[in-house]
Amino acid sequence: MIRYLFILTSITAVTQAAAVDLSKLPPTAGQSVDFVRDIQPILEQACVKCHGLEKQKSEYRLDVKSIALTGGENHAPNIVPGKSAESPLIQFVAGLDPDMLMPPKDPALKPEQIGMLRRWIDDGAVWPDEASAKVMDKKDWWSLKPIVKPAVPVGEGNAIDAFISARLKEKGLVMAQAADARTLIRRVYFDLTGLPPSPAEVEAFVAESDTPHGHHNAYETLIDKLLKSPRYGERWARHWLDVVHYGDTHGYDKDQPRPNAWPYRDYVIRALNEDKPYARFVQEQIAGDMLFPGTADGITALGFISAGPWDFIGHAEVPEEKIDGKIARHLDRDDMVANSIGTFVSTTVQCAQCHNHKFDPISQDDYYSLQAVFAAVDRADKQYDVDPVISARRAVLAVRKKELEAREVAISEQVTKAAGPDLPKLLNDIKEAEKAASQGVRPEYGWHSGIEPMQETRKWVQVDLGKSVQLDHVALAGVWDDFNGIGAGFGFPVRFRIEVSDDPEFGGEPVVIAAHDLVDYPNPGTAPQTFEAKGKMGRHLRLTATKLAPRQKDFIFALSELQAYDVAGKNVALGAAVTSADSIEAPVRWTRKNLTDGIYPAATGGGAQLVALRSQRDALIAKALDEPTKLARAANAAALEAITKDLAQLPAEQVVFAGTVHNGTGNFRGTGGNGGKPRAIHFLARGQVTMPGREIQPAALSVLNDQLPGRFELAPDAPEGERRVALARWITDPRNPLTWRSIANRVWLYHFGRGIVETPNDFGRMGMLPTHPELLDWLAVHFRDELGGSLKKLHKLILISAAYRQSSAIRSDKAEEIDNGNSLLWRQNRRKLEAEAVHDAVLSVSGKLDLTPGGPGWRDFVVQFPEHSPHYQYDLADPNDPATWRRSIYRFIVRSQTQPFMTVLDCADPSMRVDKRNESVSPSQALTMLNNGFMIAQSSHFAERLKADAGQDVGAQIDLAYRLATGRPATLQEKSQLTVFTQKHGLVNACRVIFNLNEF
Repeated sequence: MIRYLFILTSITAVTQAAAVDLSKLPPTAGQSVDFVRDIQPILEQACVKCHGLEKQKSEYRLDVKSIALTGGENHAPNIVPGKSAESPLIQFVAGLDPDMLMPPKDPALKPEQIGMLRRWIDDGAVWPDEASAKVMDKKDWWSLKPIVKPAVPVGEGNAIDAFISARLKEKGLVMAQAADARTLIRRVYFDLTGLPPSPAEVEAFVAESDTPHGHHNAYETLIDKLLKSPRYGERWARHWLDVVHYGDTHGYDKDQPRPNAWPYRDYVIRALNEDKPYARFVQEQIAGDMLFPGTADGITALGFISAGPWDFIGHAEVPEEKIDGKIARHLDRDDMVANSIGTFVSTTVQCAQCHNHKFDPISQDDYYSLQAVFAAVDRADKQYDVDPVISARRAVLAVRKKELEAREVAISEQVTKAAGPDLPKLLNDIKEAEKAASQGVRPEYGWHSGIEPMQETRKWVQVDLGKSVQLDHVALAGVWDDFNGIGAGFGFPVRFRIEVSDDPEFGGEPVVIAAHDLVDYPNPGTAPQTFEAKGKMGRHLRLTATKLAPRQKDFIFALSELQAYDVAGKNVALGAAVTSADSIEAPVRWTRKNLTDGIYPAATGGGAQLVALRSQRDALIAKALDEPTKLARAANAAALEAITKDLAQLPAEQVVFAGTVHNGTGNFRGTGGNGGKPRAIHFLARGQVTMPGREIQPAALSVLNDQLPGRFELAPDAPEGERRVALARWITDPRNPLTWRSIANRVWLYHFGRGIVETPNDFGRMGMLPTHPELLDWLAVHFRDELGGSLKKLHKLILISAAYRQSSAIRSDKAEEIDNGNSLLWRQNRRKLEAEAVHDAVLSVSGKLDLTPGGPGWRDFVVQFPEHSPHYQYDLADPNDPATWRRSIYRFIVRSQTQPFMTVLDCADPSMRVDKRNESVSPSQALTMLNNGFMIAQSSHFAERLKADAGQDVGAQIDLAYRLATGRPATLQEKSQLTVFTQKHGLVNACRVIFNLNEF
């Protein structure tokens, strides 16, 4: 089949077919033929099923004249007028090559039918225009047309109400009456903050709404207050993170954690609370590092690119050159493309990965051009500074340091050349001596930390010197171990800090002896490394590894010896007690006491020889240096030391898991080692990495070329980031109709429970048509041009409309018969609270909600088997752990094993881009709300709150419970029934009942 597709769709069809035996062709029909009478029935019978309206295999049609005769835009003609024998169509249907017989499955054409086709072609292939099927113009589609702000229909209320009322009037309908004040305040609280109002807030709003002209003022004041609340960003960030499929683990088979994903989540919250203009919000997430350099948001926003699942095995364990490695990276870029285009312009571009989009005007060229935008990007940890001043200072120092390091290399090469052939031999002798000194490894040779899946996991080990000591220097000796061929330096930390303190917990401000936590420290082998202490004092000496050493597919921290010499030259750490964050203790090997026992490779078997060889090396180098070179070397070393110290004094950088140029090692090398040069992206036939075609250059969608060119004007050697900048600017261009319609529709969706377009991620022909197209365009243009891209202003515009404030009650008129789905909005839609809103509301009502913002996600699970494929066990977590009482937006989100409570309540699947959540109703939801450990624990806390605030009167407790949970007092019947229930089953069980009310 692949061979058929290639021949049918390529210009080589004719030349290849020429090799077949044309004498086997059936003879041409003797009489003249008519296309409509004789030819069209043959094509409809044998060809159109695969090459017609329903299917267009190889993008070829035989029911459309222009395509059949010319081959279309991308293919050579299969019909050559006047030359039937040279026409590939005739050769295919005649079966001259059995592998190319057409049709491949249905009965073959009869010789007389082939003869008529030949006669028709030889006579010029005359095809009347009226006999050709009409080809739909895929570009003639509502979402692709330029946005023009429509006139607002005449009517009362704001523009939104005018558009809604005009559509209702067409059906003889009107909007419902406004919801009562209690309903409205609860609705707007949950919509904007995801939390319920307090009873006091409800009563104050109701009281003010009852005054003349008070309702409108109270309502606007309420909206303004909630939009200014930090709870707003936490609420709406959850919607955004659904769409971009954010998670705190990688997904796929191993589903290992992403400890540094959370800064992107916090960025989204912060950006929404700051009401960042939407164009900048988009640009930061695609190319913030380039467009807004030196800003923390410009880096953390790039977590958007890396938000989705990532194949750890396919990247970290399989080389990029192998087929599986190519597939993994191809799929990784596919996710980046689908996320970017689906999120910002609501287009299913990923459907063009294997063939031109079947329904929308998106070609494979468009798709692979978008892949080329991300050709240099990988998902990896990226460092950044929160303070832009510090960021600028670090950048200057880093450039200078690089210059000095290059100078150091040049001087070293000069010295090596001057020293003659003895130096390389001596260096090799030293290497061999180090190896010899390490052979016959003694079991007491070292201490070893626990094994970790993430290299940035922090580890520490410390020595108690017995009393506060004035130190002269500290020495660290590396381990020698033959595991995986690592040898000398096994486990020596890549980055670390040495500190001393009189506080064993190292609180306050420890004294820093050495800070090598910014730049990778070269593996020193087993040679002891000395770090000057210069009289610094303390009792406890701590070594903290901030970047662990690679082992095989994981990371470790190991040392052979830690020495601390006082000013008198005594090793005061010898025999001292050792503590550490963890250890793999396997006595006698790897135990903590090995770290201070005086037994290490350089001290046994060859230590003296190494000292002698190193002295010879130093003497040879000194002899080879002339005075100018000595001075230059010393000056360069002093300058490099000063720069390194300056860098060490800067605050530690933060880390975010983001889309970035990755400087890696092993199989996951990324493009960093190649200077960030983008990978070559090729057109893949049928989406197969084994079938690469021509190289593709970066671009956006060509479908908007009439109003917004999709081709980028980039120099061939343009830096990687300029590709992303070009895409970011294309997306946010005011002429891009998809972008502004998309975000207006998304905001509408979360306020009404359904979008104006019910398929928020698909504005193409397979998506739904807008119910109010003029309203959508008016909102999009008004948001873009009048509101300056302010999401908060758009919220307020929607919230103050009468359409939003309608009651959700079904009226007794025939509105439901006319519009059963309420697509015309003759009432407000009834909506369930999302899982996160339920979770947070439970905590709010029970009085246990912790509003601590930001930072790493809280975990409501216990991890088992962390070294390989973590198992996230939710049933082992303690529901009374206060760490789990923070807002759900800060929950650590696992992809492979979703949280059972949240999943039952229709939480978004973090492995998928969720534009609109399911709203299901099932018995398991009621059972979960009654019996889940979280609900039982919070029911107990709810009961404690009621006793504390309402006293011992059961009726007062029930009334307060209703006010807290539903925003209204309990009715007499409710109070009576639950009082009896409470007396019989206890207040905790009554609280469980109230939590399980539909109204809650």
